[in-house]
Amino acid sequence: MRHASKLALAGILCAGISATIPAHAATEAPFTQAAFDASEQAGKPILVHIEAPWCPTCAKQRPILAALEAEPAYADLIVYKVDFDHQKDVVRAFGAQMQSTLIAFHGKAEEARSTGDTNAASIAALVAKTKG
Repeated sequence: MRHASKLALAGILCAGISATIPAHAATEAPFTQAAFDASEQAGKPILVHIEAPWCPTCAKQRPILAALEAEPAYADLIVYKVDFDHQKDVVRAFGAQMQSTLIAFHGKAEEARSTGDTNAASIAALVAKTKG
């Protein structure tokens, strides 16, 4: 294969890969207190998702959240994942009783919270409250 053909093929492959990654996606991160505090101080829209890998409700929430996070309107959203099984101190600090808990913040203000919700419309309404 000639050099120009290899470059063209590489460009096509890269374009295909970048097409599957939204240009304006929210940022997902494991929860750390320092990162959360910095996001609050910056007045960022924040979603805390307390989840567990074995949780069927969490599994139903994940694709709904992924679709919302891919929307350009949520490019500034920070989604902090809290592991229900391994971050019990954080779960308690948020006052959560179980996995599948979603907590929406705009900066330091808690705007909304739900547990066990798998309805796309109500999850979208909760995430919208991160914008203040």
